[in-house]
Amino acid sequence: MRKITFALVILLLLSGCGSASNTPTPDLPTLLPPSPSVATAIVLPTVEAQFTEEAQSVEATPVCIDSNPVQADIDRALEFTGNLFDRMDWQRSYTVADGRVSVTWFSDSLAAVAFLEALIFPCGYEDLDLDLYFSVDNWSVVFGNYESYQMTNECRMDNGMRLYQFKTQEQGYEYDVRYWTLNDTDTRVLAMMMVFPVESPAVAEEYAYSLFPQLINCP
Repeated sequence: MRKITFALVILLLLSGCGSASNTPTPDLPTLLPPSPSVATAIVLPTVEAQFTEEAQSVEATPVCIDSNPVQADIDRALEFTGNLFDRMDWQRSYTVADGRVSVTWFSDSLAAVAFLEALIFPCGYEDLDLDLYFSVDNWSVVFGNYESYQMTNECRMDNGMRLYQFKTQEQGYEYDVRYWTLNDTDTRVLAMMMVFPVESPAVAEEYAYSLFPQLINCP
């Protein structure tokens, strides 16, 4: 019964994740423009000062890239987990959309699912952009088809890696969720989610350790 029920949960989860994946690229946060300098005196700038300010403005303007994934983005997403999900009965599928590559694995025998998104921020990003992106609105989409969800912890490392931990419930079953984000390049962020039943914490930690040994759980 648990396996049959879990198959329904997978369909619900993929539906929720699909909604997140189809978010139009303009909704992705972009690099915030620099704050204008505060004038220290009411003095007309000289020609040299004007030229310097214009040059600084040009240098501060981010050079945006195409938001469509290239083959390297697809390869990165498919190869990130190595052969971790090659064993047992894990099944993989993936989609490519504007601004992201999404990969899903699910195992009926473990009643578990893993989901990775390689996100493209065309104009780059800063910590504040990620704070805004991985916030209440994002979680309401990711867990939109669950009966309930609750964030239990969050933390981050000096290198920018983040971990968000949740408890969720669906069809009367409870699940532990770990959701990592990794600053991959100046314009790419990887987001990795793993969902396991609360009854198998050791298995969940084994998979977490295989991918992110430096941040299995928040302190």
